[in-house]
Amino acid sequence: MPQPTTTELTFSDAGMPWAVEDWSAALHPPTVLIADDDETIRDLIAVKLRAAGYHTLEAGDGRTAMALAVNERPHLVLLDISMPGLDGLGFCYELHSSPQTADIPVIIVSSRGTPADVDLGHIVGAEDYVVKPFSPAELLRRVQRLLPLDG
Repeated sequence: MPQPTTTELTFSDAGMPWAVEDWSAALHPPTVLIADDDETIRDLIAVKLRAAGYHTLEAGDGRTAMALAVNERPHLVLLDISMPGLDGLGFCYELHSSPQTADIPVIIVSSRGTPADVDLGHIVGAEDYVVKPFSPAELLRRVQRLLPLDG
């Protein structure tokens, strides 16, 4: 009687099953919330980030940005200081004061560039601080440092 034949499939990552979270991360790029009252700046940053493979959310004021941060849980926030409703410093402080959003990193992107401004940004919880005008390539490098696309 003939023996049944079997086909064996092997993968380069054999023995290392992927968790559902890994599949989700592979299918959904990291999300960056861009909060700036200047639409031109938001558009410039969003185009650069989407071209690099990130998903973006945008807000023109601090209250809208906070609602997006709470409801959408972005992986990173790019934040201007001077915004209506809730300024960037207040936003950053509130974001990091809440247990549900405290782990979301923030990069402040502001025209306020004195050492005292940068220090204050770090005091309220920002992981990085970029002064306007900025190089889009440099901003992308800083985003990639905090939020690599490969996990």
